[in-house]
Amino acid sequence: METVIAFIVGVLVIVVGVAFSIGLHELGHLFFAKRFGVRVGQWMIGFGPTLFSRKLGETEYGVKAIPLGGYISMAGMYPPSKQERAATAAGRHEDGDPVRPGDAAPHSRAATTGFFNALVQDVPDDPSLRRLEHEDQRVFYRLSPWKRIVIMLGGPAMNLLIGLVCAVIVLMGFGILQPSLTVGSVSRCVVPQTAAGQGQSCDGRAPSPAAAAGIRPGDRIVSVAGSPASSWDQATAIIRRSDGKSIPVTVERDGARRTLDVTPITNTVAVTDAFGQPVKDGSGTVVTQRVGFVGMGSEYSIQQQPVTAVVPYVWANVTGVGNIILNFPQRIVQVAQAAFGGQDRDPNGPISVVGVGRLAGEVAAADQAPIASRAASLISIVGSVNIALFVFNLVPLLPLDGGHVLGALWEALRRRLAKLIRRPDPGPVDISKAIPVTLVVTGVLGVTSALLIYADIVNPIRLF
Repeated sequence: METVIAFIVGVLVIVVGVAFSIGLHELGHLFFAKRFGVRVGQWMIGFGPTLFSRKLGETEYGVKAIPLGGYISMAGMYPPSKQERAATAAGRHEDGDPVRPGDAAPHSRAATTGFFNALVQDVPDDPSLRRLEHEDQRVFYRLSPWKRIVIMLGGPAMNLLIGLVCAVIVLMGFGILQPSLTVGSVSRCVVPQTAAGQGQSCDGRAPSPAAAAGIRPGDRIVSVAGSPASSWDQATAIIRRSDGKSIPVTVERDGARRTLDVTPITNTVAVTDAFGQPVKDGSGTVVTQRVGFVGMGSEYSIQQQPVTAVVPYVWANVTGVGNIILNFPQRIVQVAQAAFGGQDRDPNGPISVVGVGRLAGEVAAADQAPIASRAASLISIVGSVNIALFVFNLVPLLPLDGGHVLGALWEALRRRLAKLIRRPDPGPVDISKAIPVTLVVTGVLGVTSALLIYADIVNPIRLF
C-alpha cells in the first residue's frame, strides 16, 4: 500500500511540476508582452473548455480541460493584408463598410478559430480584443522585430531558468551518483569488448594489470603516474593513454599509502556518449576503440558538485534533446517498433508526459533508495522536462515560438535590405501564410504524441 501511495505521489509531483512549468513558460511571454504594451486577452494552461478562470484587468487567467500545453492570446499576432491596410487607411472595413466605434479593428482577422487559434496564440474574436481605431497600436505585429523576438523567447527562457534552478538544487544541494576515487572492483583477467557473449572465463587468460599489481577493492587512488588524482575520470584518462607503459599508482589502504607499478595493456572497449551509453553505428553495432586498460572499476557515491558543473550538466541535457529532435524520424520509427513489435525502448529516446509520470512514480516508489535520492530524482525529472521544452520551442516552425522568432528575423532582414537599397519599407511579414505548414506540424505533433503515449502504456521505459 505504501508503495502505491508513493507511486501516486511521484506522479502528482510531476503533474504539478509540468503544469507549473507550462504556466511559467506562458508567464515569460506575458511579462514581456505587457511590458511592451501588447493587449493580452488570455493566459491559459491547457486547451479546450475552460475549467475555471478569473479576470484581472484586461486579461483572463485560467485553466482549461486538455492539459497539452498552454498559451497567451495577444492582439494582432498576424499583420493585416495589403487590402486590409488600404481599407484601414480609408476608414473602412475590407468589405467597404465604414468603421464604427466598438467594431473590431480592420486587421483583426477571424480566419482561424477555436483550438487552432490557441495553438497559434492569437484569438482575434475574443471580445476583450475588440478595440477602437485609436487603440490599434497595442497589437503584436506593430512592435519592432527585436521586441517580438524578446516576447517569443520569454517562454523558452523561463524553461531554461527552471532547468538551471533544478540543476543547481540537484547538483549542489543533493549531489549526484558519481565514480569516486575508491576502487570498487578489480577484474581477475581482461576480456575484450569483442569477446562479449563468447564466454567470460579466465581460463588461459593473463591476470588483469590491476590484479597483477596488487590493487584491491577498497583502495583509494591517491596519484597516477606522479599526478595527484582529483577524480576517477582524471585518473583513468592517464591510464587510457599509457598503454604499454609502466606507471606508478599510489593507493591508500588501511590508513597507509602504497605505490604499485601498473602496466596498462591495450584493450578494446566501447565508445560511450555524454550519458555513458554505448555509441552504435548505423547498423546498430557498438563502436569500439583501443585504449590503455588495467581492469578496475570505481565505487560510486553521492557527491555534491561545484557551481561550475551546472552549465555542463544542463548543456548535456540540451544537446541530448537536440539530438533526439535532429533524428526525430528515426527515433519515432524505433518507438513504433517498440510499441507494436516488442523491441526494447531506447532509454534516451523520446517520451510522452504519460511516460514521464510513470518514471516519476517508479522513482518515488523505489523503497531501496533513500528519500533524499528519490526527491533529487524527481527534481531532476522536472528540470529535464523544462530543458526539453526550452529546446523544442526553439524549433523554427509554427506554431512553436521558434517559428515566430524566424518570422521576426526575416522581417528585420527584409526591412534592412530595403533600407540599404533605398526601397520603401516592405511592411510587416505576414506569417499567417505559413498556416498550412502550421497545420501539418500540428498534425504531426498530435500523431507522434498519441504514438508516444501508447508506447509508454504498452512498452514503457523502465528504470528498474
